[in-house]
Amino acid sequence: MVKKFEQLRKKMSPTARRSATEKTKRLLSEMPLQELRQALRMSQQKLAEQLHTKQANISRIERRTDMYISTLRNYIEAMGGELDIVAKFPEGIIRINQFQSI
Repeated sequence: MVKKFEQLRKKMSPTARRSATEKTKRLLSEMPLQELRQALRMSQQKLAEQLHTKQANISRIERRTDMYISTLRNYIEAMGGELDIVAKFPEGIIRINQFQSI
């Protein structure tokens, strides 16, 4: 018999629930492009249509470890997001605005 997640969650201790919530937030705050697209329930084909390209190009973008900032910006914006580049230093975080679109 399949149990609903809420039923299982109610059986967890408050500490275990808190730990699971923190882990979920951490996992959702960092993810590869492919997982981000999937989390937004968008197919490679739909994203390709948004970017006026082929689905195979979306697959290549998602496998890359190095790409132009403009490519990444276009990919993120096609999913409804906004790319924000920041540099983290011990003294604080600095937003880099050199690469913003005009």
